[in-house]
Amino acid sequence: MIVDFHCHTRESDGALPTEQLLERMRKRGVSIFSITDHDTVRAYDQIEVDFARVVPGIEINTTWEGNDVHVLGYAFPLGETPVARMLAENQRHREMRARRMVENLVAAGIAITFDDVLTEANGAKAIGRPHVARALIRRGHAREVPDAFARYLNRGMPGYEPAQHVTPFAAVQAILASDGIPVLAHPGRLKDESILDALVEQGLLGLEVFYGTHSRSQVARYRERAEHFGLVMTAGSDFHDATWQVRNVGMDVEADDIAGFLRMVDDRLPVN
Repeated sequence: MIVDFHCHTRESDGALPTEQLLERMRKRGVSIFSITDHDTVRAYDQIEVDFARVVPGIEINTTWEGNDVHVLGYAFPLGETPVARMLAENQRHREMRARRMVENLVAAGIAITFDDVLTEANGAKAIGRPHVARALIRRGHAREVPDAFARYLNRGMPGYEPAQHVTPFAAVQAILASDGIPVLAHPGRLKDESILDALVEQGLLGLEVFYGTHSRSQVARYRERAEHFGLVMTAGSDFHDATWQVRNVGMDVEADDIAGFLRMVDDRLPVN
C-alpha cells in the first residue's frame, strides 16, 4: 500500500500550497497520509480530500544536547491541547531565530531584510531557514536552496544561528497529554541514537522506520530497534520541494508493517 505520514506544505518549510500537495498525493495513489508541517497544523484548515484517509499530524522541532531531534505526533485533536500550546512556543522561537539570522547576514555585508523573509513565508506561522534561503535567492545571493544553506545558513556560515526549541522529552509528553501518538522522525539522521532509548522511557510509541533516504540496511536496523522496544513503525517521504528533492510523495510499504500504527490511529480516530 502507498502511504505517507511525513510531508510538508508552504505553511511551514515546504514549497507547495496545500492543494498542490494533495494533488500529488492523489496522482501517486496514496491511500492514507498525514501532513506534518513543522510546528503548525494550519494546513488542516485547507484540506478537502475524497481519495484518501487523512490522519492529523505534526513535526515538532526539538533540541537535545545541541542536536536537532524531530518528533512526529499523530491522531491528536486539532483544538486547544498541550500540543497547540507547544507549537505556539516553538513558533515564537522560530521567528526570533530568523530575525537573528537576518541580523547575522546583514552584519556580514549581505543585503537582506526580515521583510524579505516574511514575503517568502507568505503568511506561514512556522518560519524556518528555507524561508531565509529563498529570500537570499530572490535577492540574488544564491542559486537554489541547498546553495543558500551551504554558503550562508549552515553551521559555521555567516547567517547561521543555532535553534532553541523545546526538548524531545517535552514534545513526547505533550503529544501523549493530547491523546496523540509520538513517533521519532528519521532516526537515520540522528547524530546520537541514544536519544531513542531515553525517549522510549518517556513514552515514545513509534519509530519512522521507512523514510525517503533510509538505506536498506538502515531500514533493517530500525525495524529491529522498533521490535526491540515494542514501537509501531511508520513511513514517510519527508517531501518538501520537487525542485531540489527528486523523490515524490508516498512510500510503498507492506500493510503488515504499519498495521500496528494504524490500529493506534483507529483507537483514537475510529473509521465511520
